[in-house]
Formats: sequence, C-alpha cells, structure tokens
Amino acid sequence: MQIPIWEYRYKIPLLPLVNVNRVRRISTQLMAAYKGKFGVDFELNKKVIDEVAVVRSKGLKNEIAGYITTHLRRELEEQKERESVQKNAEVSDEAEAMEEQIVS
Repeated sequence: MQIPIWEYRYKIPLLPLVNVNRVRRISTQLMAAYKGKFGVDFELNKKVIDEVAVVRSKGLKNEIAGYITTHLRRELEEQKERESVQKNAEVSDEAEAMEEQIVS
C-alpha cells in the first residue's frame, strides 16, 4: 500500500518550549531571595546572577537575566501607570469640587 502524496506535505508540529518554565521558575526564585539586588539593567542583572547563583550555561544565564529585566521593567511601568491614574482621579475630583462650589 502506497502512502498518498498529500500526507508528506504537512509539517511535523513543533514541540512545546520546556525551557520557558525553567527560566521562569529560576527567575522567580532568585527575585524572591534577592529582590533588592536586581534592577532594570540587563548587564547589571547578569553580574548579580554570577554573584548569587551558579549558572554554567551562558545562554541560560542570559535568558534568566532577560526575564528578570523584563519583569522588573513591566512592574515599573505598571506602577507609573497606577500613579498617573491616581493623579488624574485626584485632579478630576478637585475640578468637580470647584464646579460644585461655583454652582452653589
């Protein structure tokens, strides 16, 4: 029995990335233990990882440092966003209070 030609055209599906979970797990453990040492600078985070952990693979160290850097940058952006929303809410509350005083 011969296999039809159309079956050869389909690609084999890619395997899921297992390393992502490993990078996330290691990164969260390091951030929980040494939160104050890490910052938003990638090179500084690589140096901190060299100091606090033994990572033999250069690629894995770069992935961990990149994940930590990205995570901290996102946290910083979210914090700035929250602050700006609070300031806008305060300004609008003040404006409403002034309007009420004028109307009264």
